[in-house]
Amino acid sequence: MTMLTARAMWTVAAGAAEIRAEPLPETVAHGHVRIRALYSGLSRGTESLVFAGRVPETEQERMRCPHMAGTFPFPVKYGYSMVGRVEAGVAALVGHNVFVLHPHQDVFDVEESAVTVLPHGLDPRRAVLTANMETALNGLWDAGAGPADRIVVVGAGVVGALSARLAGRLPGADVTLVDIDPMKEALAKALGVAFALPDKAPTGADIVIHASATGAGLSTALSCAGNEATVLDLSWYGAGTVPVALGAQYHAGRLRLISSQVGQVATSRRPRWDYARRKAAAIALLDDPALDVLLQAPCDFYELPARLPDVLAPGAAALCQLIRY
Repeated sequence: MTMLTARAMWTVAAGAAEIRAEPLPETVAHGHVRIRALYSGLSRGTESLVFAGRVPETEQERMRCPHMAGTFPFPVKYGYSMVGRVEAGVAALVGHNVFVLHPHQDVFDVEESAVTVLPHGLDPRRAVLTANMETALNGLWDAGAGPADRIVVVGAGVVGALSARLAGRLPGADVTLVDIDPMKEALAKALGVAFALPDKAPTGADIVIHASATGAGLSTALSCAGNEATVLDLSWYGAGTVPVALGAQYHAGRLRLISSQVGQVATSRRPRWDYARRKAAAIALLDDPALDVLLQAPCDFYELPARLPDVLAPGAAALCQLIRY
């Protein structure tokens, strides 16, 4: 069979990545589509752990993403926020922009069921936030946030910012985004919510969402919660342990500390919602130009291996790093 060549990014050692050739058959298999990438997004939280080789052995099977290749820790082809255009395969999909959970690669084939067609008019750059929006939406369901609640979100990364934006659109909700970086105040303002540094964070909240992936952030989240309130942890910490203060407000305030993870639909929705319905809802919520503030100026795909150490460095300014193909 005649083969074509695509290019994909592989993480090959801690802090090192490279572009590798990927063979593709000249003809697309039945029931599959060929997608030419437009943009992908770099998930700073998860992909920084993959890039550093910090996926725990106990979580390596669970952390495999669709169409991933290789094995943890290295070498591995990883990523899950891809937007592209169908250029061959299932006729009804040819010419459409789609979202697909796929690593960073310029051209690839996937089964028809793996793609979600994007609404006409949705900016393909903003559509790379689909997976993060699903996480934020699922988290809000797990937290049980509702109208008029006092809600605090700790950690102004992409998932925290999306959570704050969704919470801020609940009628009458009082929402504060908390972060250690004072520059994130401008982000909070753009998203229509209040901002506070940790030492000025509000207390007595009905719902607290933690998304900083640090023990200090989780301690701040616990201190913000009101009596018998829910603290929802959206963070994934990777390898190692996280110290957190469980005296004071956690114990005396009878707080409810729960986790949320996007791999399963929130319990409150699971009898009626499947993954496809949730993904469609997340994409519909991206029809919001305010979210463009989360997107960093694009980096060309072939420059990505050299740029990754800076993009994923602790304290880097980028929220969602766009990759342009």
